[in-house]
Formats: sequence, C-alpha cells, structure tokens
Amino acid sequence: MTHQHGTHLAEHLELSLVIPVFNEAATIDLFIARIIDVFENEALIGLELVFVNDGSTDTTLELLLERQKSDSRIRIVDLSRNFGKEAALTAGLQSASGQVVVPIDVDLQDPPEVILQMIARWREGYEVVLGHRVSRNNDSWAKQVSANWFYRLHNKISDQPLPENVGDFRLMDRCVIDALQTLPESRRFMKGLFAWVGFRTTYVDYERPERVAGETKFNGWRLWNFALEGITSFSTEPLRIWTYLGLFVSLVSFSFAIFIVLRTLISGIDLPGYASLMVAVTFLGGLQLIGIGVLGEYLGRTYIESKRRPVFLVRRVYNAKD
Repeated sequence: MTHQHGTHLAEHLELSLVIPVFNEAATIDLFIARIIDVFENEALIGLELVFVNDGSTDTTLELLLERQKSDSRIRIVDLSRNFGKEAALTAGLQSASGQVVVPIDVDLQDPPEVILQMIARWREGYEVVLGHRVSRNNDSWAKQVSANWFYRLHNKISDQPLPENVGDFRLMDRCVIDALQTLPESRRFMKGLFAWVGFRTTYVDYERPERVAGETKFNGWRLWNFALEGITSFSTEPLRIWTYLGLFVSLVSFSFAIFIVLRTLISGIDLPGYASLMVAVTFLGGLQLIGIGVLGEYLGRTYIESKRRPVFLVRRVYNAKD
C-alpha cells in the first residue's frame, strides 16, 4: 500500500488539531496540558492547535490569548457569534494547514493519545482513520438507545451509511480536507460529509472517558434536531415513505367504501357512528399534517440553501506572531 506522503516511519509530519470551543474556560488548561504531555517527545510531529471560538460568552477567548503568548503553536479563529459546532468545525478545517488534520473536543472525552495510533495507520497509507468508540457506557441510557436507533434509521434510508459509534474524532489526510472544501452546502452535517467524500478508511478502537470538566452543550432537543438534520441531509426517503403511506391509506379507504356499499345492499342502512367518523377524520388529518411537516423540512432546507449565506463569519484570526 502506497501513500502520497510516503510510508517511512521516520517521516516528519505536520499535524493540525481542530478544536471548536464554546464556553469551555474550565477545560482549556487541562486540554492544553494533556496535549503537551502527549506530543512533547514526538520530535517528528510538527503540531498546530487551531482553536475555533464559537461565540463564547465566558473567558474562553481571553484564556486562549493568554496561553498563546507562551505557545506559538496555538492559533485562534474567533467567530463573530455562535454559529454551532458544525460551522465551527468547518471554520477550523478551512484554517488548518497541516498534512493531516484531527478534529477533537476540548473536554478530553477523545483521548489525545489515540492520535498517535491514528498517525501510525496513516503512515500505512490510509487517508482517513476513524476513532471508534468500543462502548457508550459513559452516556445515559436514553442517549445510548437514541444513538443506536438514529444510526439504524439513517443507515437504512440513506445512500451513504454512517459508521456507528464514530464521532467527529478522526484523522484526515490533506487530500480529504481539500475535498471537503469543495462541498458548497450551507447546512452542514459534518458526520455525513465526512462519510460522503469517502477515501481509503480504517479505524482505531478506544474507550471514551467522561468529561474532565464543564458541561455538555448538547441537550435532548438539540440532539433531536441534529438527528433530523442528518436524516434530511442525505436522504429523500422520508418523502417517498409518505407517498407510499398515502397510497396505502387510500387503498384501505377504498376497500372500506366497497365493504360499506356491499353491506348496505345486503343488510340495509345502519345509523352512522359519530365516534368512528371523528376517529377517521382526526387520523387522516394527523397524517396530512405530518406529511406537510416532512415536506416543510425539505422545503426549509432548500430555502436556506438558496440564500447562499456563508456558513460562518470570522471576527478575527489570532496568530502567535500578531
């Protein structure tokens, strides 16, 4: 297996870590200390830390600027407001300059030590190395169940399946980053985009620990919307499902109408039931509203994409030499 950067283990490597942060002042020092500890003896790895400040309202930016004074490897992309993690991740990938790029969360649930294993697999010729969680024991029961159902549903109806128990934590070669930059959509479901571009892929297993500090920014409502984003971004199957469902309900209704006519001809006319009529009306009305909602999801996505607004706006980029 060959690789455009070579396979020799002694080859120098430029590595960029892309770290989206939003109100993470409690975790930054712990994260930077862990990164320094992992890479301080890796003389063949040139390191760049690209922090993307996604509109933090605490002291995250000030703390990063202070740490940058003593570490020239730190680069800070300060967005004009909070655009969300997918936009912050996009900004970081555009700003990263390394031969290989690794998105990683600052909460240390993705252990930096795993990156060294990823680099070893990259040197074997792989262009994407996924971080695969061997278990989700640190997640709540509800999150574990909902995640399993999301992957099953998404991979059932989507043309491009998502690898299960894999987040944004992965190593990507420069050719993969360049391919991602060519994708023009404004609403970006990054897990799906990562899978869509393809390239030669492998994975490394790791145990995911708990957060070292701070609190997660993803509540149940945001996770639900995130799941809808993923499903509608890479599949039109929900629209097709409602076509088949409408056809099925119409056939059932037509069959029932024939049954009523035949029964009337044979047994005479019965007094119609108000309750059964209301059930039928509300049931069909509910189906129609759900169908309109599914259409609305796709129409809203089309409307937003048609505006061609940028995914994010950068207020300022802080380099160590500034």
